[in-house]
Amino acid sequence: VGFSYFYDEDRLDEQTTHKTDGGDVVVGITFGVFDTLDVIVGLPYVWYRQEENNVRIASENGISDITFDVKWRIFEKDGWSLAVKPGGRLPTGNEDKGLGAGRTGLRLFLVGTKELNPFAVHVNAGYIVHDNNTGLRKDLWHASVACEVEVLKDVKLMANAGMERNPDPASNNHPAFAMLGVSYNVSEKITLDAGIKYGVTSTETDWTGLAGMTSRF
Repeated sequence: VGFSYFYDEDRLDEQTTHKTDGGDVVVGITFGVFDTLDVIVGLPYVWYRQEENNVRIASENGISDITFDVKWRIFEKDGWSLAVKPGGRLPTGNEDKGLGAGRTGLRLFLVGTKELNPFAVHVNAGYIVHDNNTGLRKDLWHASVACEVEVLKDVKLMANAGMERNPDPASNNHPAFAMLGVSYNVSEKITLDAGIKYGVTSTETDWTGLAGMTSRF
C-alpha cells in the first residue's frame, strides 16, 4: 500500500500563479508465479485540486487507471541481475475529470541490478506508449538510477534520480527528479518506507511526499 501527496506551483506570467496539489493511494498486489517471474497489479485512487491566483478552478477525486506489469528476471550471476518488465494501464479512470488517459497504454522496461553488500545499485530504462485523447505525446522514454545501503540492521537508506520525456509536445524541457527515502523491516513480513521526491526541472512536480507499507505472505 502506497500513499503520496504532491505540491506544484508555476508562475504563468507576472499576474498569474497556478497551483496544483493532490495525491493518491495505491494498492499494489504482486504474485510470484515462479522464482523469476512476478505479476503486478496496481489499483489507484487519486485526488487533486487546482488554483489560479488562489481561486479554485478544479477539484476531482476517484479511481484512476489500473496498471499491470510482468517482471521476468532473465539473468542472475555474481550479484548481477537483469529483468524485463512489460506492462501497461487500463482506461478505468474518468478521462473527463482528469483521472485517466482515456486509452490503454503500454510500456517496456529493462531493470539492471548490481549487489555489493551492503550496497545495491539499480538502473531502469523504459519506453512508454502513452496513448491518450488529450493531444499529448504518445512516445515517451524514462531513465533512472537508484542505490540503497543498509545502515543499520533492517534499516536501509535509498536515493533515486531520473528523467522522463515531457508528454507536452510543445516543450522539450523534460521532467527530472531526485528522491531520498528510508525503509525499515518491522518483521520478516512487514516493511515500512517513506521518502521525499524533489523536482529538479521546472516541468517536474515541485515536491512529493511518499509513504508505504509492504506485507509479504
